[in-house]
Amino acid sequence: MRKKLIAAIAVTALLCTAKAQSVMPPKPYGALPAQRQLAWEKMQFIGIVHFGLNTFTDKEWGYGDVNPKLFNPKDFDPEQIILAAKSAGIQGLILVCKHHDGFCLWPTKTTAYNISKSPWMNGKGDMVKAFADACRKNGLKFGVYCSPWDRNSKYYGTAKYLQIYREQLKELYTSYGDIFESWHDGANGGDGYYGGANETRKIDRSVYYDWDSTWKITRMLQPDATIFSDVGPDERWAGNEYGYLADTTWATFTPHPVRGAKATPGNVKYWENTTGQRDGEYWMPAECDVPLRPGFFYHENQEGEQKSPSALFDIYVHSAGRSGNMNLGIAPGKNGKLSDGDVAALKNFGELLRKTFAHNLLEGAMVKASNIRGNDIKDYGAANLLDKDIYSYWATDDNEITPSAVFDLKRPAQFNVIELRENIKLGQRITSVAIDEWSNNQWKEIATAVGIGACRLIKMPTYITTGKVRLRITASPVSIALSSFGLYAEPEELSIPQISRNKAGFVSLKTSTAVSTMHYTTDSSEPTLNSPVYHRPFILKNGGVVKAISADKTGKTSNVATENFGISKAGWKILTQTAEQNFPVENAIDDNNYTFWKSGASDTGKQITIDLGEQKSIKAFSYLPRQDKKPEGLVDKYAFYVSVNGKDWKQAASGEFANIQSSPIKQIINLAPETTGRFIKFQALHVIAGSYASAAEIGIITP
Repeated sequence: MRKKLIAAIAVTALLCTAKAQSVMPPKPYGALPAQRQLAWEKMQFIGIVHFGLNTFTDKEWGYGDVNPKLFNPKDFDPEQIILAAKSAGIQGLILVCKHHDGFCLWPTKTTAYNISKSPWMNGKGDMVKAFADACRKNGLKFGVYCSPWDRNSKYYGTAKYLQIYREQLKELYTSYGDIFESWHDGANGGDGYYGGANETRKIDRSVYYDWDSTWKITRMLQPDATIFSDVGPDERWAGNEYGYLADTTWATFTPHPVRGAKATPGNVKYWENTTGQRDGEYWMPAECDVPLRPGFFYHENQEGEQKSPSALFDIYVHSAGRSGNMNLGIAPGKNGKLSDGDVAALKNFGELLRKTFAHNLLEGAMVKASNIRGNDIKDYGAANLLDKDIYSYWATDDNEITPSAVFDLKRPAQFNVIELRENIKLGQRITSVAIDEWSNNQWKEIATAVGIGACRLIKMPTYITTGKVRLRITASPVSIALSSFGLYAEPEELSIPQISRNKAGFVSLKTSTAVSTMHYTTDSSEPTLNSPVYHRPFILKNGGVVKAISADKTGKTSNVATENFGISKAGWKILTQTAEQNFPVENAIDDNNYTFWKSGASDTGKQITIDLGEQKSIKAFSYLPRQDKKPEGLVDKYAFYVSVNGKDWKQAASGEFANIQSSPIKQIINLAPETTGRFIKFQALHVIAGSYASAAEIGIITP
């Protein structure tokens, strides 16, 4: 009897040992996030504030030669800005403390080109402190950006400037409390004021900043702050300023240089930034910066061009929903406050986010999984997918890498957004998934995805109604550690009108779905149900701002669409004939944003001469770069000429289209003073890439 008892105890002990071994957590896979990265991943939605001398000069990139006395935001209200950002759901704000023009928003000891030389608060103010205090008061985290490029400093390009730059970082790291992120970009070297030298300075971006040593300052003084740049080391740039990552994006990344040497900010293969790499060497998720308006700084002529809530939600799906973060650019105006249009746009987007993710339709569902790690339902069961803990998870046995789980909702529900999350403390493990609905007594596949990570959002093209769904892991190199699965219903919104104009000057409105009516205005006023109803194209020869809404039978209206047109190009004639085959010069004046002109390779060919047909008073001209997201032929330096007779030319403007490669939006250049002429000439002085110039549209704006 005693022998049988001892044997039974031994067997029980072996079973317990086996169970203990089987329910050990899965081993981590691949690159793993640091604690500071985990905190950053949880934020999902942050913002960046651009405010400075550029706000007062109507520029995106200042040259560094503007008098600081121009900076005087008399109604500056940091709380208005922070509260508007918070209403959108933004979790932290990065302040552009110094942009490329070198003007510092704090009373730095490193340069006289700072806020103490401005009339704001009689030179006694500190805008960095004002923003930092307002963020913390209202529950937002605070971050800083200090441009490594300085177009004002006479020392830029020398070893002394590197000392100055590092001192600026130290001041920002030690004077304004904890920061959640130190932001860096790849804008390095070029023409500038440089203390009056007015010259171009080139630096070797792979070695000049000695980034490893520079970032050690961040680690020492702000150990909990993440570092963002083209190459991380904590977050990488998405490679564009549209806010979009690829449908398949990995949080793991190995930076590769584009020109040999070392991968550094400004010297990296940006197309890889957009996708990452499966099994990259580092955990380095992407941060997607995108402005609320067309530009990052405030421009009065962009009022009304704020992105709609639906457009922002699509960006959110392709940034926060691709294991990254959405970084929305907001821009106070000259008065130091956000415009009413910006405040409304932020609030409306926040409401859309909150309504969409207010309720997981899978809550309370019955769950049945094909495999649970060690049959340990409590620690590794599929029900963990439905709690609100992003680190509790459904795990499978080591040899179970393509499991499935069925969710019975008990009653039919309608959804169009699917959310998946992995427990990223254990790495980005799952390669691909598929989701099925139960329809007509059989399973029907409705969605697939490659790559999950911290958060994967799938927005369906149509709403799905079903009472049962199945989640299938279709590929994974190791056992899974999936922490969340959710079904959500984005509130149905009316289709926003699309506004276009042809070369003859006729404006058309259309929507992607059927609506009852469309209403419009042509005087910049906000359209209402009392505004004219759109029936057919209408003429708009002299240009202006067209705004439009759609409405249903109940009187519910859509968000407002806005388009700013220059004068009609009817009657315009091209006098230049230099162009590549299939890309004629006429494409630049056809009022079609998606065709473009490509010039010849010669210097004399990189220009367009246009006969307007009659004398015009010209307030501004516009250049729309090619819209296919390719850099070849993008003009970044230009000259614009006007002539009365087509023989005697007067240069009306010259300069740069700053940041045009990352943000190829319409460039509007105001002429000072306004001028009169019948003939105009646009000349490309320099292009980003390639041997030719290109233009989707050239236009003019009259008073």
